Amino acid sequence: MEGRIKVKVYYEDTDSLGVVYYANYLKYYERGRTEYINALGRPIAEWNADGYNFAVFKMSATWYKPARLGDEIDVVTTVEKGSTFRMRMIQKLFIGDELLNEAVIQLVCLDKNLELREFPDALCDL
Repeated sequence: MEGRIKVKVYYEDTDSLGVVYYANYLKYYERGRTEYINALGRPIAEWNADGYNFAVFKMSATWYKPARLGDEIDVVTTVEKGSTFRMRMIQKLFIGDELLNEAVIQLVCLDKNLELREFPDALCDL
């Protein structure tokens, strides 16, 4: 399954050079991951309420081209099969067919005490 959302770049997202500040790409990725999980049929807030909290364990990102004020970016999220304790998401940002940025994010699942726990079966079978 592939998740895709659109994000518009606002003035608050940009830096003194008029391009998206590098840390704001992480916010776009977070939105993409949240919507990806929501699209599976259960809102992420319900998972959290049941003691399944998803946290970034490791991330690598590569920036190719900047996004600018007013751009509409596609955030594309896919999942690669991981283990019961890690989920690997591949996320890419595009304007049209042009790749701006890509990241590999590894998530872990934590309980309400922030202890490592297995991902729920519904998410392990992706």
